[in-house]
Amino acid sequence: MDSLISLAFEKARLEKRPALLTYTVAGDNTKKISLNILKSLSKKVDICELGFPHNTPIADGGQIQTSAYRAIKNGIKIQNIFKLVEIYKKEKSAKPLILMGYYNIIYQYGENNFLNKCKKVGVNGIIVVDLPWPENKKFSNKCKKKGICYVQLISPTTSYNRCKKIIKDSHEMIYYISMLSTTGGKLKVSPKQILSNYKKIKKINPKKNCVIGFGITEKTIDKLKLADGLVVGSAICREITKSINKRQNPVTNVSKTVIRLKNKIL
Repeated sequence: MDSLISLAFEKARLEKRPALLTYTVAGDNTKKISLNILKSLSKKVDICELGFPHNTPIADGGQIQTSAYRAIKNGIKIQNIFKLVEIYKKEKSAKPLILMGYYNIIYQYGENNFLNKCKKVGVNGIIVVDLPWPENKKFSNKCKKKGICYVQLISPTTSYNRCKKIIKDSHEMIYYISMLSTTGGKLKVSPKQILSNYKKIKKINPKKNCVIGFGITEKTIDKLKLADGLVVGSAICREITKSINKRQNPVTNVSKTVIRLKNKIL
């Protein structure tokens, strides 16, 4: 039986477009608003990524750091995040949900406890930014046994041989980091070059769903629509910040941003 993540990619393929994935930080800027943003996104995107706010991130750029700071300041805790996911997944329009964060959060909670809780509340996938292959093999296998997709990361500096090994061990989704940068940076590599690198990865195993993340904005998204999926994070976090600063409704403004993004890949 196909997972919900696989089915989301299949639906996008049938509609002849890439899957649209969005990233938001759990609890930004309040638990209620964070949940309402997720509900709103669900009507327009294929997969939702939800980030654990972290005070010492290694991959997150300024926009996501600002979101994380707001969530931490408002007292978001791991149990609040699980509760948020649980409420969200009861929605009829809920999409597959991937939790994204850093390993020390999982380690402190306890791997088995963490995965049991993920399974219970309906988490479909996990991205652990600082747990690379092959160090993630054991945890990745634990995820697989629970029916949770462990998303492997590949970057432009990953060697071809290493790519082959990572893809062989990967589940139903791989995340290609488009450039050597933190999230939200300006695209330093041409979309043409990104797609060229991406195609080499896809060729290793065309059956694996591979998404592109980092530097995906309204200006660049249509140039990368040959990918299986595209991840937009910083552009959404930026919209939340702008809305808060202007005392506008972040749910409405994020929704408008996502409609514009989706229209560019249809």
